[in-house]
Order: sequence, then C-alpha cells, then structure tokens
Amino acid sequence: TNLQFPDKFLPGEHGFRFFPGFYKHVTATMKQIPYAGSDGKPRRNGVFSNLVSTTRIMMARYGKQHIVTTSSFPRNLGDIELLVHDLFGVDTGLTKEGEKLFASKLWQLMTSSNTRRAAEYEGIGWWEYLEASRFPEGGPYQTLLVEGLTRTLVASQARTASTKTGGDILLQLLFNMLDPGVNTDRVLNKPTNDAWLDPWLKYLKDSGVHFHLGHEVSEIKCDGQRITGAIIKPCDGEEFEVSGDHYVLATPVERAAPLLNEEILKADPALKSIITLATDVAWMNGIQYYLNQDVTVTNGHVIYSDSEWAVTSISQIQFWKDYDLSARYNGKVKGVLSVDVSDWSHTKYKGKYAEDVEPAEVAMMVWEQICKSLNVDGETVVDKSMIEFFYVDRDIQWEKEKHENIDKEPLLVNKINTWRLRPESYCDIPNLFFAADYVRTYTDLATMEGANEAARRAVNHILRQDNSNQPQCEIWPLTEPWIFKPLRWWDKKRFTKGLPYSHHLPWWLKLFMLAWGGVYLVLYFIRAAWFWLVGKWIKQ
Repeated sequence: TNLQFPDKFLPGEHGFRFFPGFYKHVTATMKQIPYAGSDGKPRRNGVFSNLVSTTRIMMARYGKQHIVTTSSFPRNLGDIELLVHDLFGVDTGLTKEGEKLFASKLWQLMTSSNTRRAAEYEGIGWWEYLEASRFPEGGPYQTLLVEGLTRTLVASQARTASTKTGGDILLQLLFNMLDPGVNTDRVLNKPTNDAWLDPWLKYLKDSGVHFHLGHEVSEIKCDGQRITGAIIKPCDGEEFEVSGDHYVLATPVERAAPLLNEEILKADPALKSIITLATDVAWMNGIQYYLNQDVTVTNGHVIYSDSEWAVTSISQIQFWKDYDLSARYNGKVKGVLSVDVSDWSHTKYKGKYAEDVEPAEVAMMVWEQICKSLNVDGETVVDKSMIEFFYVDRDIQWEKEKHENIDKEPLLVNKINTWRLRPESYCDIPNLFFAADYVRTYTDLATMEGANEAARRAVNHILRQDNSNQPQCEIWPLTEPWIFKPLRWWDKKRFTKGLPYSHHLPWWLKLFMLAWGGVYLVLYFIRAAWFWLVGKWIKQ
C-alpha cells in the first residue's frame, strides 16, 4: 500500500505494546537480550532498558469531559492534584449505588481466597459478578466499570469473560497503581523491532539458533507413544521431514489444534480439550494513523469507553524520543497514533460490525469514533486532515467473495469454565511440550507475559526430563499485598465448609485486622516516602 515511497518505510505494528508492572517473565527475558544504545555502549539491562513509563490514563467519552488519572502511584504534586480533581471535579455519571456496588465487588475480589476464585469465580461471568443488569443499558456503570476492562484489554465480552481471570488482572493493575515502587504502565521507546525483536533475533542467531522463515508445519508424526518427526512445508518447494529429541509446539491455540492428529490424541486423549479451546478466540488488531501533527492527547493510553468497537490508543512519538520520522514516507509525518480495536463482531457502529467492513473503511470509521470521543466541548483535538497515511494490521484481510474480513492472528479469550480445557506445558507424550499463551500459567491471560511463562515451564520440564544440571527458568506467581492475607485465610475456611463469601467478620478478626492494618499502613507510608525522596534525588 506504500508503493509511492517504497524505500521510506513507516513503523507498522499490530497496535501498541503494553508492559504492566506485574509482568515479570517477559521482562526478565528482555534483561538477558544484549542491547547497545546510540552511543554504542551496552545497556546493563539489555532491551529492558528500552521500556519507559507512562504517567496518565485517559477515559474519553462521546460528548463528555475526559476522565484523566495517574497511571502509577503519585510521584509529584501534579499527580496528587489530578487525583483530587478526579475525585471531586469530574462528573462520571455514576450513581452512588453503582459506586458502592463496584467498591463492594472489588473488596470481595481482594479478600477472596485463591481457592474460591479458582473454583467459584472461574464459572461466573464478569457481567454477572458485577450485577451489570441492574443498571441502564449503555450507561456509565456498564461502559466505564463493567466493559472497560474486558473489551479494551483482553478483547472479550463481559457476559462470558471469567471473573477469576478478569478479577485477578484488574487487581494486579490496581495494586500496581497503589505501589510506590512499581511503574504500572510501560511502553517501548521506539518501534518493537528496533527496541526488542531485532536485537533478540541477532542474539539468538549469534548463539547458534537457526530460523527457517516462511515454513509451515503441516503434520506432526507420532508412533503412538512419542513424536517421531514433523512434516515441514516451505512457501515454495517440496515438503520435507525433520526430527529431534524434543518438540515444542509454540503456536497459537487455533494453529495448534489442527496439528493434533488421531495418533497424538490416542497417545494423550486429554489434548482433545485444545481443539475445543481453539474456538475461544476473538479479534484484537491495530491501526496506525500517521499524522502531519504530533497530537499527544495524553502521556499514556486512552480508552474510548463509549466507542462501539472498543477502541484504545496511544500517541507514540512522545515516547520515541530518538526516532526520526522526517525522512520517512513523504516527509510530512510528525506523529503516530497507534490504535487497538477489540470489538469486531459484537457491537455495530453505523449499523455495521467491523468484521464486515473493508480495512480502509474500518480505519475511517475508527477515526470517527476517536473524533467523537476527543473533540468535545467545542475543542478539535484531531480531524481527518491530519492523516497522511494509515496502516491496518496486515492480519486483517478482506475476502471479496464473502464480503467480510478474516483475521489471521486472533487472540485467545478467557471465557468462563475454560481453565479445565487448557493444557499444562507438558503432556503424556514424553517428548512433546507446549509453549503458548493458552497453557496453564500463573499469568492466566493471553499475553506475551503468559506465553513467556509457558515457555519457561516447557524448558524446565525438558531440563528435568534430561536430568540436566543447568539452572531452571525462574517462574513468579502473581502477588498481592500481605495486608489481605488474614482475610483470604478466613474466606478459605468458609469455602472449605461450603459457605459463601461474606463481608461480615467475627469480632476477633476485626480487632486483629485493626492492629495488622495499622502496621501495614505505617510501613506503607514509610516506603512511599522513601520512593518519593529517592525520586526527587534522582531528578536533582
């Protein structure tokens, strides 16, 4: 599509990269990938040094005042003033009933035991858990609180999304925002290839890894007990067979399922669940708008809460400080607005689903939703004249015969009662392993973090099977503040007795929590003050 300027490429991606503060596995890998800065000197933390923190999150609404909040714990007076403004100066449209109910449900999540979450909340939809039906259709309770997380972050529908998964991830984000030592929202300081993937590819090649691009696995051969080989189909040429000691299936679930043939399923019938799970995918694909002005919007992500197609965006150039756009395309591009579209098939805009609209028209209709959200109170933040070029993720391809789009890379969504369908990173076939975001992990979400954790688990199983003396990959569980441990312990006792969750506590636990909470708050404020002072000292 960029034939007019074939050698002046613009950076095109799926959408944007988002590295929450609770990510540990993928960021640990990034620290091991060598990277030299523009001065030629190696960076101590490798490509991890290319992560920078945002400071704001914006909720943009149709014809209403934007809601802007800090993305991390307040680090200066401006952050505190913004939080006060959020609390007292913004009309969210939420009722007292809605605010009270949501706060109650959040507290329930925080104080529920992991046992209850896994056994009970895994089978409850996010919509049902938050009692969304009690409130007006399309009202602020549903759009801001219920659908905001599920539609824009994990491309799933609130009515079917697992409360266990959605609740766990929401708590991680909230706890990150309350932790003075964590940067909740981090992004790359240049396009993904430059900041991460190209250095990684070079490192792996230099380490002896061989890549065969443009090749497809057409069959995995199994003798009823072990994998004996794989049939490879190149993009041009004849098929051939490869063999090895171990086989790691590191493909998305919808690509893995067709490869599980009759012999493999006979060797491990439990793998049939992957075929069932492969239907639980949705689309989350991006658009880049290359603008003749650098429209910052805000210093972080924007969630367009009223947008029919679940749109989110980030203005990139503010974070790509050393990236020069002047010699690219027609020389007029000064800004890049990267957008993710998470609802392609459930909600109509102007009577159309995104999946039924040609990619170029998708880009224009998404732009309209952005304009409706940002251009409020008589202010024009963006308009069509700013667009020099746009790029729709190439995985979205228009099928003329069917008059619809196809997505070559959909995303797994965590629906209710699907944890049981997800495999471990190993199986009953001793030399077959799985490394992808649908594998059972602590992360429990289709993300690069979940895929990285699954890969680490697969490597550890290979090391154990080979009786290797090499160190195992480190794996981290999700963590939550220790102040809630007594309450989660109490809920676990109730759950084992078959009792429902209760907000009511025995008198002795209330007294204990007063003392326990007092200690926690003292230590919390000491820690917050320490990070505040250290931050000021670093700036000086």
